[in-house]
Amino acid sequence: MTAKKKPTASKAKAAPAKKRPVAMAIAAHPDDIEIFMGGTLLMLKNAGYDIHYMNLSRGNLGSVQMDGPTTARTRLAEAKKAAKIMGATFHPPVCNDLEIVYTIPTLRKVAAAVRKAQPDIILTHSPDDYMEDHMEACRLAVTAAFTKAMPNFKSVPATQPSLQDITIYHAMPHSLSDPLRRRVIAGAYVDVTSTHDTKLEALKAHESQQNWLDVSQGMNSYLQTMVDFSKLIGKMSGKFKHAEGWRRHLHFGYASEEKDPLKKALGKSCKINKEYEKALKKGF
Repeated sequence: MTAKKKPTASKAKAAPAKKRPVAMAIAAHPDDIEIFMGGTLLMLKNAGYDIHYMNLSRGNLGSVQMDGPTTARTRLAEAKKAAKIMGATFHPPVCNDLEIVYTIPTLRKVAAAVRKAQPDIILTHSPDDYMEDHMEACRLAVTAAFTKAMPNFKSVPATQPSLQDITIYHAMPHSLSDPLRRRVIAGAYVDVTSTHDTKLEALKAHESQQNWLDVSQGMNSYLQTMVDFSKLIGKMSGKFKHAEGWRRHLHFGYASEEKDPLKKALGKSCKINKEYEKALKKGF
């Protein structure tokens, strides 16, 4: 009798090693990266990182002047232009506005983008924000990072697993509050004063949003809203003129040990909120 072969574990080649560290921004809609995390992404670029840019939604509902397909085409072109201004590798969107839902088919697509980019740092939305698209985009980004080295989780398109550690940082929510109006405090502040002008130019690429945000959310100037937001976070830092705030995700399942590559890369341009860190350790 021929002995039966024992089943073997699924094997998959890891993605080839990269030459430079990578930072990837994953947000919900075209313009979210520029408003909430673009300055930090540019700071990491200046520190030697390759940067990647991905909006999960096509932004098809973001207009009262164009129909959905026209809006999606317009916003795709604007997002590509913004990514080019920032010098970032562009990843195409995978769903429509209000259809960013935590499902396995969508997760497979986000996982493919994460494996392709091989990020050491992921910048994404706050887990608690003013709208579901932001929170669902955050959930998808976090789980996609968790699956990076799982050959038995099939991405779409099929992409080689990546084995590097990933550290995830969550941006500040819109209005600096959660959906129940409770104030959200940053764990770290990044000085984005030196990248502010480029961030503003990238946001200007999303020119279709001027009328939409005015009509839908009362933002008379979406550009001024971003400027005011970065100034407010800068004031909260007690140190910087323009800043973006961040909270670092727990490292279990993503990195071999707890570390803070954002602080390591940016040095004095990244101010740790000692009171926030102290509160995390309270009770231990």
